Amino acid sequence: MDAQLTDRLIDIRRQIHAQPELGYEEQHTSSLVKQELDLLGIDYISNIAGTGVIASLTRGNGPCVAIRADMDALPMQEETGLPFASKVNGKMHACGHDLHTTMLIGAAALLKQTDFQGTIKLLFQPSEEGPGTDPEKKSGARRFVEAGHLDDVQAALGLHVDPSLPVGQISYAIGPALACTGFFTIEVKGRAAHAGASPQLGIDAVVIASQLIQTAQTIISRHTPPMETAVLSFTKINGGVAPNVIADRVVLEGTIRALNLDVYEEVIDRLRKLGEGLGLINQAEIIFDLYFSIPSVLNNDKVHSKLQGSLNGIFGQQNALEKIPLLAGEDFCYYSRKVPSMFYLLGAQDPTSPGYYLHHPKVIFNEQCIPLGASFLAKGAVELLDGFR
Repeated sequence: MDAQLTDRLIDIRRQIHAQPELGYEEQHTSSLVKQELDLLGIDYISNIAGTGVIASLTRGNGPCVAIRADMDALPMQEETGLPFASKVNGKMHACGHDLHTTMLIGAAALLKQTDFQGTIKLLFQPSEEGPGTDPEKKSGARRFVEAGHLDDVQAALGLHVDPSLPVGQISYAIGPALACTGFFTIEVKGRAAHAGASPQLGIDAVVIASQLIQTAQTIISRHTPPMETAVLSFTKINGGVAPNVIADRVVLEGTIRALNLDVYEEVIDRLRKLGEGLGLINQAEIIFDLYFSIPSVLNNDKVHSKLQGSLNGIFGQQNALEKIPLLAGEDFCYYSRKVPSMFYLLGAQDPTSPGYYLHHPKVIFNEQCIPLGASFLAKGAVELLDGFR
C-alpha cells in the first residue's frame, strides 16, 4: 500500500475515532463509509439493519466471498489523551472498530484496482458489541445473516485488532476460536422488614443473592468436565435501601463463556435451576434473564489453508501464529456458522502504551496496523475467490 493511501486511511480512522457511536446508532460512521465508497465509485446498499452498509465489487463470473468490519463503539469515557480522542462524552472506540472500518475502506480502495473473477462483498456492520437498541435483542451480524445477505457467499473473512500483539504479527485458532457468550441478570425478590426489630418477618434478598453467588461457583468447578473451558462470572450486584431495612430486592449481573456449545448451554441450565431451587427454599421469587447470547466463532481450516499466500506474503510465515482460543465473544460467529470462515487477531500493539487491553479507557492502538489489515482483507478475498473457484 502506498504512503498516500495509508495517510488517507489514518485520517479516516481519526475522524471515526473522534465521533464514536453505539450499536445501531452509527449514522455518522455509516455516512462516512458511503462517502468513501462514492469517491471510489463502488456500488453499495445501505440502511441494512438500520445503519449497515454492504458494498459489492464484481468482475466477470465466479464465486462470492465476504469481508467484514464492525462499526460500533463502547459506552465508556476515553482517557487516552490522544489529540483525536473521542469528542462524545461517555463513548469511546475502545475495541478498535474504528480501525476495522478504516481497514475495510482501505480494502475497497485496493480491490477497486485489482483484477479478479467473482464477487466480493464488503460488510460494514453495526452493533457487534451487543444488541443495542434492537427490540429482538439481535446483534448486527445476526441481522445481516437473517436478512439473507450471506446466502450467495461461499466464504467469509474477518479480523480484530489485538493491542497485546506486535504490529506485523497475526494470530488465529482453528475450530472454536472465540467463546459462546451470554450476558444475564438475576433478580431476587424477597420481602422487606425491620432489620433490627423483626428480621424474621422478612425474606432477605441479600442473603439469598449471596447464597446464589457462592453455590454457582460449583457449576464450573464440580459440574463441568475439567478438560472443557468455561467461565461464570458475577460482575455486578445492586440491592437494599437502608442499613435498618431487610432488602426486598437484589439484582445480579454477569457473563457466561464456553468454547463448547453443549457445555455453554449446560451452564445456563444449571444456573437457571439453581435460582429456581433457592427461590423455592427461601419462598422468594428469582428471575433469570439471559438477555444476550451468541455461539462461538468457528474457524475453518480449509479456509485458512486457502489464505496461506496472503498470510505469508503480508506477514511472513513466522509471524502467522496459531494460538489457543480466546474467551472473548464476537458476533462474527453468525457468519462462521452460515458459511466457512476465518477470523484473525491482528497485531496493533503501541510501543508507548503500558499494556492496556481491549475495552480499557486508556487503550491505544498502533495505526501502522491499518495498511496490513487492509491489504490482508483485500488479498485474502481475492485468494478465497481463486480457492473456491
